[in-house]
Amino acid sequence: MNKQADVMAILKLYELRRDPEMRAARQWYSSEFAPESAMDIIALYRGGERASANFRMVVSYWDTAASLVLNGGIGQKMFLDANTEHLFVYAKIADFLPQVREMFCEPDYLLHLETLVQTIPDLEAKIEGRKRLGEIWAGKAAEGKRADG
Repeated sequence: MNKQADVMAILKLYELRRDPEMRAARQWYSSEFAPESAMDIIALYRGGERASANFRMVVSYWDTAASLVLNGGIGQKMFLDANTEHLFVYAKIADFLPQVREMFCEPDYLLHLETLVQTIPDLEAKIEGRKRLGEIWAGKAAEGKRADG
């Protein structure tokens, strides 16, 4: 794929992230979603409420974007240079993916996202950094709720 096509694809992905429903889902994922086990993720699927839709919207978006990269639709270097949110999304669920896959009987669940993230240099340090960021955001969201209540 040529660079201009890569640029246009990345800009389109960015545009899709700006959709109001996607923005709300991403905000929920970053500040409210704090799984402590695979069962917390499974519960979202069972719940069928807004949180379930938010979760599915965010993870499927990034799994699809990763699939485009892994299949040559977008150059990997340019994609990784232009995006980091997928790493944050993965960091929140990485520890639980093996058990979720087992419980769903879907060994490929979010595999594109995981495969792409695994190519990132110095991955463990970056994942730890994203986990800390998630804790900070979750703490600020909790503080805001206490102030409002």
